[in-house]
Amino acid sequence: MAKGFDIHIKGHPSEGLKVEPLSISEALNLLKVKNIEGIAAARVNGVLRDISGTLETESELEPVYINSDEGLDILRHSTSHIMAMAAKELFPGIRVTIGPSIQDGFYYDFDYERPLREEDLPDIEKKMKEIIAADLPFSRRELSSSEAIEFFRSEGEDYKVELINDLGAERVSLYTQGTFTDLCRGPHIPSTKMVKAFHLTKVAGAYWRGDENRAMLSRVYGIAFADRKSLQQHLHRLEEARKRNHVKLGPQLDLFNTYDEVGAGMIVWHPKGAMLRHILEEFEIQEHVKRGYELVKGPTILKTELWKKSGHFENYRDNMYFTTIDDNSYGIKPMNCLSHMLIYGSKIRSYRDLPKRYFELGTVHRHERSGVLHGLLRVREFTQDDAHILCAPDQLNGEIKGVLDFVKEIMDVFNFEYELEISTRPEKSIGTDEDWELGTTALIKAMEENHLPYEINEGDGAFYGPKIDVKLKDALGRKWQCATIQCDFTLPERFNLVYIDRDGQKHRPVMIHRVVLGAIERFIGVLIEHYAGAFPAWLAPVQVKILTVTDRNIDFGEKLLAEITSMNIRTEADFRNEKLSLKVREAQLEKIPYMLIIGDKECEEEGVTPRQRSGQNLPFMKPEEFIDLISDECKQRR
Repeated sequence: MAKGFDIHIKGHPSEGLKVEPLSISEALNLLKVKNIEGIAAARVNGVLRDISGTLETESELEPVYINSDEGLDILRHSTSHIMAMAAKELFPGIRVTIGPSIQDGFYYDFDYERPLREEDLPDIEKKMKEIIAADLPFSRRELSSSEAIEFFRSEGEDYKVELINDLGAERVSLYTQGTFTDLCRGPHIPSTKMVKAFHLTKVAGAYWRGDENRAMLSRVYGIAFADRKSLQQHLHRLEEARKRNHVKLGPQLDLFNTYDEVGAGMIVWHPKGAMLRHILEEFEIQEHVKRGYELVKGPTILKTELWKKSGHFENYRDNMYFTTIDDNSYGIKPMNCLSHMLIYGSKIRSYRDLPKRYFELGTVHRHERSGVLHGLLRVREFTQDDAHILCAPDQLNGEIKGVLDFVKEIMDVFNFEYELEISTRPEKSIGTDEDWELGTTALIKAMEENHLPYEINEGDGAFYGPKIDVKLKDALGRKWQCATIQCDFTLPERFNLVYIDRDGQKHRPVMIHRVVLGAIERFIGVLIEHYAGAFPAWLAPVQVKILTVTDRNIDFGEKLLAEITSMNIRTEADFRNEKLSLKVREAQLEKIPYMLIIGDKECEEEGVTPRQRSGQNLPFMKPEEFIDLISDECKQRR
């Protein structure tokens, strides 16, 4: 065993230490690292390790504190192990599967004789607190796969046996705290006592390994933070998120609903929701036309041979629906690109025609698994603001940057911040290495020239090309995937798309697939939660509601309704013989931007007293003044 090697803290070589083999925690102590009780793990020469691990070679240490992103990830994963231990102690015979950390928390999937229920959570939490108080260390050991299989088989943990067999590794690592041992790569926090703040949030069903043909498991979700204050802040955000939940607000605001007799993942839009869609779609069309896009429209079904030619049949057919007409097989489109390429290829194109920008609000259908369907955010039928740009290779950079500018301008309208990712070639893909390299390089170059920060998301590109993904951040800081920009050298080749260049020869264009809002359904779901249903006036399905105090005010109310409606202001009236306080409360629950209270004074002086949904009353004004006020607000999209 080596002796007398150097250890130092990253960035502080002067704090080096010459030692014999010792544990990482001992080295951190000797190096007088501050706040050692807050260290979850350490990077040793760039590799994450448990601080109970031994140092035996020259090492550079970097503490990973519990309140860092990496530290919180380790904390949450460790808390999932504690939850699994608690479940095994409470429910004899329960079998454990996997328990990863996720954003803000963790989950663990269990197989038990009955589904776990929400009312089980307090008992699990109580048992977890006992385990945490016991200050049990997390210890790591390595076994050969055959030894690990023998161990888990003896414990009746068949799911772990399956996981080890699928890993195909010679050796695996196991972690133990108290009576519980789990298959895990690690690292973990030093001891259960390091968990200071956690809460179990819900139980859901989940298929083993996401396969509908496998066992249905109970998935218990939880959250964990480095301290109690952070947990309370997060619980407050969760409560706010519950209030903003579009699945509840949508029907409450009479925007949309789902009906069992219609089918899972299919949305029925009520009048107010259909109006909201129309406003968004009209806005989209105007914004595209003024940027040089041409409106097109393709059919919902196309022959299967076309989907084979494009590569969708080979790479995407599990997400598609097919039907047969007159002995011919047809695919119901999951995306709109095929029709756009057929339009481009319908005539000879010159370099002078390029770029061609085709835009379609195209309705598509995708076979999503029932377990992932959720409100408007994951549906089987949706409409995309889909566009395809066909351009010469030397125009590609400018077109990508143009789309990035387009995205920024539209996100500013809705007050969205966003982050950007470049997703690279997936395992299942078409096209040459050269095409993928060209596409990825083009996206990176455009981002860097626009001075935009981005992350690389390895292996998550479309099957035909790399892409930029835009992650919106809503009013609560949550991230949502909406806009995407995909670079494609492959489909123009498959569909033999060409243009005549200055040299008189045929050349191949490049195609950019892009959406700005993405799926209209998904974007509306995000908007509902972003605004908590209180849409700005320009977007609100109903902008104004006229409320009469008594029946003698109805004549003026009807005159006012006709005048305001004639100015294309979306207006409703409540002339019921009910208390004004009831009418106001109902209008506020409907989140209508403006209420016009019509009493005797308003009738006599032929004016209005606007009341905002916040409860603030504006000064008395003439109808034309109010029309100018709301018209200007909508024009500015404030």
